[in-house]
Amino acid sequence: MRIVWVIVLFSLPLPAGELQVDTSRANTVRFTSRAPLESFEGITRYIDGYIYWPGDDITRHSELYFEVDLNTIDTGIGMRNRHMRDNYLETDKYPFTHFTGKITRVEDSTDTIGFVFAEGELFIHGVARFLRVRARIDKAPGLWHVHCDFPFRLSDYDIDIPKVMFLKINNTMRMNLDFYLKKVGDD
Repeated sequence: MRIVWVIVLFSLPLPAGELQVDTSRANTVRFTSRAPLESFEGITRYIDGYIYWPGDDITRHSELYFEVDLNTIDTGIGMRNRHMRDNYLETDKYPFTHFTGKITRVEDSTDTIGFVFAEGELFIHGVARFLRVRARIDKAPGLWHVHCDFPFRLSDYDIDIPKVMFLKINNTMRMNLDFYLKKVGDD
Protein backbone atom coordinates (compact mmCIF):
# COMPACT_ATOMS: atom_id res chain seq x y z
CA MET A 1 0.00 0.00 0.00
CA ARG A 2 1.24 3.35 -0.68
CA ILE A 3 1.12 4.05 2.73
CA VAL A 4 1.88 6.66 4.62
CA TRP A 5 3.55 7.04 7.73
CA VAL A 6 5.70 7.96 10.15
CA ILE A 7 8.45 9.87 11.20
CA VAL A 8 11.79 11.16 11.33
CA LEU A 9 14.42 12.93 13.00
CA PHE A 10 17.46 14.05 14.60
CA SER A 11 18.82 15.30 17.87
CA LEU A 12 17.06 17.89 19.96
CA PRO A 13 17.00 20.84 20.04
CA LEU A 14 16.30 21.61 16.41
CA PRO A 15 15.48 24.87 14.70
CA ALA A 16 12.07 25.10 13.06
CA GLY A 17 11.98 23.13 9.87
CA GLU A 18 10.30 20.97 7.32
CA LEU A 19 11.33 17.70 5.75
CA GLN A 20 9.71 16.11 2.73
CA VAL A 21 9.92 12.68 1.17
CA ASP A 22 12.76 12.60 -1.35
CA THR A 23 10.89 11.02 -4.26
CA SER A 24 14.11 10.68 -6.28
CA ARG A 25 15.35 8.00 -3.83
CA ALA A 26 14.62 4.26 -3.69
CA ASN A 27 11.70 4.48 -1.25
CA THR A 28 9.76 1.32 -0.46
CA VAL A 29 6.40 0.64 1.16
CA ARG A 30 5.71 -3.06 1.58
CA PHE A 31 2.85 -5.02 3.10
CA THR A 32 3.20 -8.71 3.83
CA SER A 33 0.56 -11.39 4.38
CA ARG A 34 1.76 -14.60 5.99
CA ALA A 35 -0.80 -17.42 6.00
CA PRO A 36 -0.45 -21.22 6.34
CA LEU A 37 -0.86 -21.96 2.62
CA GLU A 38 0.55 -18.87 0.98
CA SER A 39 2.50 -15.75 1.79
CA PHE A 40 2.73 -12.75 -0.48
CA GLU A 41 3.65 -9.11 -0.42
CA GLY A 42 2.67 -5.93 -2.17
CA ILE A 43 5.24 -3.26 -2.89
CA THR A 44 5.21 0.31 -4.08
CA ARG A 45 7.86 3.00 -4.29
CA TYR A 46 5.32 5.84 -4.32
CA ILE A 47 5.23 7.43 -0.89
CA ASP A 48 5.00 11.17 -0.40
CA GLY A 49 4.65 13.44 2.58
CA TYR A 50 6.30 15.76 5.04
CA ILE A 51 7.16 16.58 8.64
CA TYR A 52 6.89 20.16 9.84
CA TRP A 53 7.70 21.71 13.22
CA PRO A 54 7.83 25.32 14.41
CA GLY A 55 10.38 26.17 17.06
CA ASP A 56 13.15 24.07 18.48
CA ASP A 57 11.23 21.19 20.11
CA ILE A 58 9.98 18.72 17.52
CA THR A 59 7.82 16.91 20.08
CA ARG A 60 5.74 19.99 20.98
CA HIS A 61 4.02 21.00 17.75
CA SER A 62 5.17 18.70 14.98
CA GLU A 63 2.91 17.77 12.10
CA LEU A 64 3.31 14.60 9.99
CA TYR A 65 1.56 13.63 6.81
CA PHE A 66 2.48 10.65 4.62
CA GLU A 67 0.45 9.12 1.82
CA VAL A 68 0.67 6.14 -0.50
CA ASP A 69 -1.15 5.69 -3.81
CA LEU A 70 -2.80 2.27 -3.49
CA ASN A 71 -3.12 1.96 -7.27
CA THR A 72 0.66 1.53 -7.50
CA ILE A 73 0.93 -1.58 -5.29
CA ASP A 74 2.33 -4.58 -7.11
CA THR A 75 2.01 -8.12 -5.71
CA GLY A 76 3.77 -9.71 -8.65
CA ILE A 77 0.57 -11.18 -10.13
CA GLY A 78 -1.55 -8.95 -12.36
CA MET A 79 -4.89 -10.64 -11.58
CA ARG A 80 -4.24 -10.47 -7.83
CA ASN A 81 -3.38 -6.76 -8.20
CA ARG A 82 -6.65 -6.09 -10.04
CA HIS A 83 -8.78 -8.06 -7.56
CA MET A 84 -7.07 -6.39 -4.60
CA ARG A 85 -7.67 -2.90 -6.03
CA ASP A 86 -11.18 -3.45 -7.40
CA ASN A 87 -12.78 -5.84 -4.88
CA TYR A 88 -11.08 -5.23 -1.54
CA LEU A 89 -9.27 -1.89 -1.37
CA GLU A 90 -11.81 -0.26 -3.70
CA THR A 91 -9.23 2.16 -5.02
CA ASP A 92 -11.80 3.86 -7.25
CA LYS A 93 -13.32 5.27 -3.99
CA TYR A 94 -10.21 5.24 -1.77
CA PRO A 95 -7.12 5.68 -3.99
CA PHE A 96 -4.80 6.77 -1.17
CA THR A 97 -3.97 5.65 2.31
CA HIS A 98 -2.46 8.22 4.63
CA PHE A 99 -1.09 8.78 8.09
CA THR A 100 -1.43 12.09 9.93
CA GLY A 101 0.05 12.68 13.32
CA LYS A 102 2.82 14.13 15.41
CA ILE A 103 6.14 13.12 16.90
CA THR A 104 5.72 12.42 20.59
CA ARG A 105 9.20 11.32 21.65
CA VAL A 106 12.81 11.16 20.47
CA GLU A 107 15.20 8.76 22.16
CA ASP A 108 18.68 7.35 21.79
CA SER A 109 19.56 10.05 19.33
CA THR A 110 23.13 10.55 18.14
CA ASP A 111 24.63 12.40 15.21
CA THR A 112 24.01 9.45 12.87
CA ILE A 113 21.08 7.47 14.31
CA GLY A 114 17.95 8.08 16.29
CA PHE A 115 14.60 6.62 17.25
CA VAL A 116 11.36 8.57 17.18
CA PHE A 117 7.85 7.76 18.25
CA ALA A 118 4.80 9.17 16.53
CA GLU A 119 1.09 8.83 16.98
CA GLY A 120 -1.84 9.77 14.85
CA GLU A 121 -4.43 8.29 12.53
CA LEU A 122 -3.91 5.77 9.78
CA PHE A 123 -6.60 6.08 7.11
CA ILE A 124 -7.28 3.05 4.90
CA HIS A 125 -10.42 2.17 2.93
CA GLY A 126 -12.48 5.03 4.36
CA VAL A 127 -11.63 4.19 7.99
CA ALA A 128 -9.29 6.11 10.30
CA ARG A 129 -7.73 4.34 13.30
CA PHE A 130 -5.33 5.51 15.99
CA LEU A 131 -1.78 4.28 15.43
CA ARG A 132 1.39 4.61 17.49
CA VAL A 133 4.65 3.80 15.69
CA ARG A 134 8.39 3.73 16.33
CA ALA A 135 10.87 4.55 13.59
CA ARG A 136 14.62 4.31 13.29
CA ILE A 137 16.32 7.24 11.60
CA ASP A 138 19.73 6.99 9.97
CA LYS A 139 21.01 10.53 9.52
CA ALA A 140 23.38 12.06 7.01
CA PRO A 141 23.87 15.75 6.16
CA GLY A 142 20.57 16.99 4.73
CA LEU A 143 19.10 13.47 4.45
CA TRP A 144 17.27 11.15 6.84
CA HIS A 145 16.64 7.47 6.06
CA VAL A 146 13.49 6.27 7.87
CA HIS A 147 12.77 2.63 8.75
CA CYS A 148 9.41 1.70 10.28
CA ASP A 149 7.55 -1.58 10.72
CA PHE A 150 4.15 -2.32 12.30
CA PRO A 151 1.16 -4.70 12.03
CA PHE A 152 -2.40 -3.79 11.08
CA ARG A 153 -5.60 -5.82 10.71
CA LEU A 154 -7.66 -5.72 7.53
CA SER A 155 -10.87 -6.10 9.55
CA ASP A 156 -10.06 -2.88 11.48
CA TYR A 157 -10.37 -1.02 8.17
CA ASP A 158 -13.51 -2.78 6.92
CA ILE A 159 -11.55 -4.71 4.28
CA ASP A 160 -13.19 -8.06 3.62
CA ILE A 161 -11.08 -11.17 3.35
CA PRO A 162 -12.27 -13.31 0.44
CA LYS A 163 -14.20 -16.28 1.88
CA VAL A 164 -12.60 -18.80 -0.49
CA MET A 165 -9.16 -17.45 0.30
CA PHE A 166 -9.40 -17.34 4.10
CA LEU A 167 -6.48 -19.75 4.42
CA LYS A 168 -4.37 -17.76 1.95
CA ILE A 169 -4.76 -14.26 3.39
CA ASN A 170 -4.00 -13.39 6.97
CA ASN A 171 -6.21 -10.75 8.60
CA THR A 172 -3.06 -9.28 10.17
CA MET A 173 -0.71 -7.71 7.67
CA ARG A 174 2.76 -6.35 8.32
CA MET A 175 3.60 -2.89 6.98
CA ASN A 176 7.22 -1.96 6.34
CA LEU A 177 8.29 1.54 5.33
CA ASP A 178 11.79 2.40 4.15
CA PHE A 179 12.05 5.92 2.77
CA TYR A 180 14.16 9.07 2.66
CA LEU A 181 13.43 12.59 3.81
CA LYS A 182 15.26 15.75 2.83
CA LYS A 183 15.09 19.32 4.02
CA VAL A 184 12.60 21.40 2.07
CA GLY A 185 14.53 23.47 -0.44
CA ASP A 186 17.41 20.96 -0.80
CA ASP A 187 17.38 19.75 -4.40
